[in-house]
Amino acid sequence: MAQSVPPDREGFEREALVHLDAVYRMALRLSGDASDAEDLVQETMLKAWHAWHRFERGTNARAWLLTILRNTHINQYRRARREPVTRDVAELEAYTVFREIQDTDPAGTFFDRIVDDEVVRAVDALPPDFREVLVLSDVEDLPYADIARVIDAPVGTVKSRLFRARQLLQRRLYAFAVEAGYIKPRRDI
Repeated sequence: MAQSVPPDREGFEREALVHLDAVYRMALRLSGDASDAEDLVQETMLKAWHAWHRFERGTNARAWLLTILRNTHINQYRRARREPVTRDVAELEAYTVFREIQDTDPAGTFFDRIVDDEVVRAVDALPPDFREVLVLSDVEDLPYADIARVIDAPVGTVKSRLFRARQLLQRRLYAFAVEAGYIKPRRDI
């Protein structure tokens, strides 16, 4: 029986675990739910740990992790579409009573304090392909080439989706920006 090589724990901690926050933020934007995001991050990091021997040292570990995250999310989504979801009413009740005082997502709360709720809602309302590229670029600050590797698309597609995502955001947030005083209203002549 062939023995597998144990992963390099120190290398994994040094190169992969430092990106845990970025992986969580992206998982939250993809899933839209803190609990699902945590599960997605756990699954991603477990897969990364098992595949660490295949990671090319010196390349972008964050982009590699986000690729694993994205593929895991897509696979989970496909699996979930085939399986019916059943919920216990008692389980759901905990989330409907006193929701305004529950803090189920401290990281999301922190993000929401930095970025206005209206902006977060506008980003979350983007079509998934646009939202994904926008978050990878403008939140995670990945270069176009790394985003292209993460989403498995040409750089031109990344640029196009990012341009369209920003246009959609601009349209959706125009009234909010005027009301908040960030910009002056346009004067149509």
